[in-house]
Amino acid sequence: MSASRALPPLPRRVILVLALACGASVSTIYFPQAISSLIAADLRVPEGSAALVVTAAQFGYAGGVFLLVPLGDRLPPRRLIGTLLALTAAGLVVAGTAPTLSVLVVASAATGVTTVVPQIIIPMTAGLVPAERRGAVTGTLLSGLIGGILLARTFSGTLGEWLGWRAPYLVAAVLVLALAVTLARVVPETTPSSEQRYLDLISAPLRLLREEPDLRRSCLYQATVFAGFSAAWTALTLLVTGPAYGMGAQAVGVLGLVGAASMFCTPLAGRAADRRGPDTVSLWCLLGVIGSAGVLALGGIGGTAGLVVLAGGMLLLDVAVQSGQVANQARNFALRPDARARINTAYMTCAFLGGSAGSWLGVRAYGRLGWPGVTGLVALSATIALTRHLTRRRTAALPTEETATPSRVP
Repeated sequence: MSASRALPPLPRRVILVLALACGASVSTIYFPQAISSLIAADLRVPEGSAALVVTAAQFGYAGGVFLLVPLGDRLPPRRLIGTLLALTAAGLVVAGTAPTLSVLVVASAATGVTTVVPQIIIPMTAGLVPAERRGAVTGTLLSGLIGGILLARTFSGTLGEWLGWRAPYLVAAVLVLALAVTLARVVPETTPSSEQRYLDLISAPLRLLREEPDLRRSCLYQATVFAGFSAAWTALTLLVTGPAYGMGAQAVGVLGLVGAASMFCTPLAGRAADRRGPDTVSLWCLLGVIGSAGVLALGGIGGTAGLVVLAGGMLLLDVAVQSGQVANQARNFALRPDARARINTAYMTCAFLGGSAGSWLGVRAYGRLGWPGVTGLVALSATIALTRHLTRRRTAALPTEETATPSRVP
């Protein structure tokens, strides 16, 4: 048994600091979404090419989750977190001083690999709280993470308009170093739960995916809806800075600020998952994503009315996707208490592969079909997940030997 199980309950202030750390560290792979037009203008490349910076960061993040997060079960989290944050700061400096798009894309991918600190903090914290509080605490951590994701666009869009696209990278590097110093004092000392070799650790997520049907479901749900989420946010910059609105990167940041209200909903989703079960919350969230696509479809009309519609649609999309994340992780963390980091590795790798594909598809859909093509992609992605969810619910209701244990439904 891990020594961390013998620790007293985490004070609320520590949980809040860890939530802040989740948001600040993950923001580094999202703020390029608001400044891609500025990057394109300064480096004299097409906006579609500049959007590769976002895709590279998300692919890098997926790679970091797969290669580095399993170490959270093997190495002391405090030391691992500090090392990753220092490497992230270095990558941000390289990105902020990149002379060409190709250097920026490589630096973004490298930064994405190392900025996986939230995916180490979340399973670590889940092991330090009672099972009956796990959903609520996970929701609090995710609210911090979501705040970082959404406010990152406001930060970069505003700072980029004032000081140029390089400023957000360099300022973020300083903030990440300050975060590393803070976490060196706040992260609890814990004993790793595994002594497996590294190769065994990184192969474990694949084995867990094969053995845990509920983990596969969670991965499918998040990979599909996160693909739609990433497609919408990546294409939103092209829409708002294009002919329909003719606005700057700061406008995308303001829309991100509106969407940040979703971070107050994830603790509620966590408590709902504790009371009603993750599957009920997942159903609500998948329906919410489909509904957001319908609202966003009206956002291409331009003008003030169009901006109001976009703000409302993106807020609904953010709330649905991030609350669904809470439900998925509540489901996941109940599966294997001794392998939470490896379970989280499988889940987040699938999620960010979906998100990376969504960013790439969103730019292509916008180029060929315009904003309606992007909103159609959002609806399609959620419909795939909803179909699987409803099929599972019907199958689980059948009184057969195969479905006697719901967590083992294929």
